[in-house]
Formats: sequence, structure tokens, C-alpha cells
Amino acid sequence: VLGAISMVLLVLHTLIIGVFVFLSIFWKLALPARLRSKYADPFVIGVANVWLAVILFWLRHVLRIRFDVDNNVNLSMDQWYMVVSNHQSWVDIFALFHVTKGKIPLLKFFIKKELAKVPVVGQAWWAMDYPFMQRHSPAYLAKHPEKADDDLRATKKACEKFSYKPTSIVNFLEGTRFTQAKHDKQKAPYQYLLRPKAGGIAFAIQALGERFSSMIDTTIVYQNNPPSFWDLACGRVGTVSMHMRHVEIPHKFLAMDYQHNRQDKKDFQQWLHELWLVKDAHIAEMKAD
Repeated sequence: VLGAISMVLLVLHTLIIGVFVFLSIFWKLALPARLRSKYADPFVIGVANVWLAVILFWLRHVLRIRFDVDNNVNLSMDQWYMVVSNHQSWVDIFALFHVTKGKIPLLKFFIKKELAKVPVVGQAWWAMDYPFMQRHSPAYLAKHPEKADDDLRATKKACEKFSYKPTSIVNFLEGTRFTQAKHDKQKAPYQYLLRPKAGGIAFAIQALGERFSSMIDTTIVYQNNPPSFWDLACGRVGTVSMHMRHVEIPHKFLAMDYQHNRQDKKDFQQWLHELWLVKDAHIAEMKAD
């Protein structure tokens, strides 16, 4: 019953907020491009914050989710942030919003281009300048090698807007939610993690360079098994443990050529591998506690 009520209220809440989303889109489109950042974007972000605030209130006070946060990071609304995290559940996204809302610029995710068609939410992502990415399969790239740089160009184009004002970009390096079946298929050298995908974060670092001299490494661990969206709606999540720390990005990676320089690519992947080994060990400690 609680799950059904939660889902119905989520849909109603999103539809109501959707009215203001479309108003903000019309307002944004009506303004000249040079004025949108100053006069339209704050309204769009305000609408998103209202949508989030209601959902986070419901999670904490009705569904009784407890967030146990070990935060060793100084946060500011005036800085640029690259946030990386392990990924196990849809709850990860709300957990990240819970721990960062009002402390750093509103989180932005790289979204698959196909999701732009999702009613209300897709349009809201567009209005907030979320970067939409067109991923090409290896088979497609084998037939169309000229498309190999599409992701880099799209990332650079999206990040151009981010370079003018403080922004927080989130990257789930595993690229997909962890399952034991995926872990076994990858033969991943970690106990609790899938192999990190380096391309997305490498392109973002290349595009923004010095803006991302460091990143926030976030580790999320659940009291029980990673919850499904239905578990979330039913209040069956329990305690979400989170650990946040600053990680300095080696200076040599700020000007790397990940796409074309083999040594840069190898060094960056090795750095992420070592980062993931530390995270895997930390997850084991958090689970033991």
C-alpha cells in the first residue's frame, strides 16, 4: 500500500512541477541566448530544487530512509566539482542529491540521448543544460570510424556552458548498476565493483581542465541488498552509508589526449584502477562495520 501511494504521489508531484518546467522552458526560449544564464536558469534550478525537496522530505520522514554520511570534504556553491561514485541502485541518485543539495551546485548527469524523450523529466533535463550523449557501439564505430570523436565533441560542447559558472558533474564510472551477473561476466578484479569506464570522465577532464583539479570520490553502501525502485517506494531501504573524500587529479591528466595518445590512455586507466582498488577495500570495511 505504501509503495502504491508513493508511486502515485511521485507521478502527481512530477506532473504538477511539470507545469512550471514548461513555463521555464518557454521563458528560456523567449530570452536572447546571452540573457538565459542570468534570468532563466535560476528559475529552472529553483523549480528543480522544489521537486527534489519534496521527494527528499518523503524519503526521510515517510519512507524512513536514514543517511549515515561520513563527509571529509569542504563543499561550496562557488566551486566546480567532479563527483564520482559506485552505482548499485536508483537510490544512489537520491542519496547523492541528499548529501549535496544546497552545498554545491545542483548535480548534473550525462544523460543518454534517448532519454530526452521522457515526458516532463526529459524536458527538465534539457532546460537545466544536462548534457545528452549519443553512445556508439563498437560495431558501429568499426563501420564508421569517423564517428569515434563524437563523444568527445559532444562532451566539450556541453562543458562549454559549464565553464562560465560553477557546476557539479556526476559520473558513475561503472556505467551501469552493479549486479553479480555483470560482475562475473566482466571478470572484474574487484569484489564489490564493476570495471570503471574511463572515457566519459576523461573527456570531461579534457574539456574543463583546471576547473576539475580535484574530484569528490563518493562511496555508497546499503544496509541490506541494493534496493530496487519498488523497494524504495515501499520504504524497504533502511540505512544508506556514504563516505566522501577529495581526490586530487594528477596534473598530467588535465592536458591529456585520451582519444589518440595510447600512453595517456593507459596511464589514466591505471590511475582509475588504483582508485577503484581503494574504493573496493573501503566498501569491505563499511560493510564489516
